[in-house]
Amino acid sequence: MFGAIIGDIVGSVYEFNNIKTKDFPLWKPNSHFTDDTVMTCAVYAALREYKKDKTQSAQVLLTSYMREFGREYPKCGYGSQFEKWLQADDPKPYNSYGNGSAMRVSGAAWLADSLSEAKELATLSAEVTHNHPEGIKGAVAVSEAIYMASQNCTQEQIYKHVGQYYDLDFTLAEIRPGYGFDETCQGSVPQAVVAFLEGKDFEDVIRNAVSIGGDSDTIAAIAGSIAEPYFGIPARLKARALNILDPLLKKALGITD
Repeated sequence: MFGAIIGDIVGSVYEFNNIKTKDFPLWKPNSHFTDDTVMTCAVYAALREYKKDKTQSAQVLLTSYMREFGREYPKCGYGSQFEKWLQADDPKPYNSYGNGSAMRVSGAAWLADSLSEAKELATLSAEVTHNHPEGIKGAVAVSEAIYMASQNCTQEQIYKHVGQYYDLDFTLAEIRPGYGFDETCQGSVPQAVVAFLEGKDFEDVIRNAVSIGGDSDTIAAIAGSIAEPYFGIPARLKARALNILDPLLKKALGITD
C-alpha cells in the first residue's frame, strides 16, 4: 500500500496549490499524510482481519476500523459527508460516488488471491459509504488494476481491462491545461490510471499524477497504488514515507520498528 501512501504524501501540498508541470520538489518540509493514507490503513487492517475469519461481517469490521482511525486522526481533510458518517450514532452508506472509495482500496488488491476476489473485496470496502454504482466502480477498477499489475500484466493489458469501466483515450498533455478539481470517481480515477499508463517508473507516475492539478493527493495515491506492484518502489522513497507515518499507521500495515 506504500504506493498510495507516497502518492498521498507527495500530493498533499499541491491539492490546494495545483501545479501544471512534472518539475517540482517531490518532498517539501510540509509534506504530510492525509485522509487517503489514514483510510488506506484502516481498510487494509479491516480486510486483513476479515480474510483471517470470514465468519465476521466485513461491513462491521470496515465500519469499526474506519471510524476508529478517523476519530484518531480527526483533522486529515475528510469530506463533509464522510465526516458526518464518522460521527454518526448509526452510520449508513450515503450513496457517494466520490473518489474516497478508490483512494483507500489498495489493500483489497494486495489481500486478494484472484481478480474476482480483488473485485469482491473492493466492493465491500466501498459500499459501507460509497454505495453509488460509480463509487463502487471506481474502487473495483483500481483494485483490479492493482491486482493485474501484481500479476505481471502489461500496461496495455491493464489499459484494455480498465477501459471496460472508463474512457482512457486521452493523454495527460491534452487534459493538463484545463483539468480542474474533481473529487468524483468518474472525474479522477481515469486520470489517475492514465498517469500510471504514461509512467516510465514509480516516481514518474507520481509526477504525472500531480502535474495535472485537481485533487492532487488522491490522484497521486490512486496512480501510485497501481504503480507500486508494476514498477516497484525505490527504497529511498519508502524510507522517506515511513519517517512521516506514526506508530499506529505503521502497526495497521504490519510494520514494527
